[in-house]
Amino acid sequence: MDMGLKGRTVLVTGASSGIGAAIARAYAAEGARVALTYRSDGEAGERLARELGADQDSAMALRYSLAEPDTVESAVAEVTRRWGGVDVLVANAVRWAPRRAPGEQFENIPAGEWTAFLDDNLAPTLRTVQLVVAGMRERSWGRIVLISSHVALDGHPGQEFYGAAKSALHGFARSLAWDLGPNGVLINVVCPGLTATERVLDGLPAEVRERETRLTPTGRLSSPEDIAGAVLSLGSAANGNTTGQIVTVAGGR
Repeated sequence: MDMGLKGRTVLVTGASSGIGAAIARAYAAEGARVALTYRSDGEAGERLARELGADQDSAMALRYSLAEPDTVESAVAEVTRRWGGVDVLVANAVRWAPRRAPGEQFENIPAGEWTAFLDDNLAPTLRTVQLVVAGMRERSWGRIVLISSHVALDGHPGQEFYGAAKSALHGFARSLAWDLGPNGVLINVVCPGLTATERVLDGLPAEVRERETRLTPTGRLSSPEDIAGAVLSLGSAANGNTTGQIVTVAGGR
């Protein structure tokens, strides 16, 4: 299937590793120019950009931090300066929330901790969308994919604020779809289940991974490439009229 991505410009935030890196590779394999962002691991970002064709001006790595609004503006500005604008935005960057300690009550968490977390996860993502949609409207074509989490759908003990931040993306996409649809711009959310990223394989106890695998109809955790496949489809010309949807990739969970 022709995904209609050859020569298109794709911006993938949070792409130096894990799901974001798999997404960047998937778009590059379809002939798209890929701008990938990193927060702190510039070496990993530059290495991936070289792998995807930085020497041929087919990829570039840019710093982008949810906690630093200037980097959001500068990343989009650089992509626009070099390649003329963004055709596809994949908003994958996230600020992870620490889980509440055992016995710590929700109501005792200082407001300053969770309001800053919500601000960092929501405002920069919405601002990035604002920065790219004008060009998409002008070209009468664009695709936006926001990466959420199964926590927004299933909940998880101690992750109320993370769930709130990710759930907000769902309502945002459902409403913005009405505004962008007449201009040929489609926006959707991909909601991964527990995914076998480096972070999960290195940081989650084996017994937890095994339990989650047993509870998954396919009998395995999703790989980053599984998530990338769904994102690629929604964020391409293969998606002709799907917008405002929440697509779960979790092996049937």
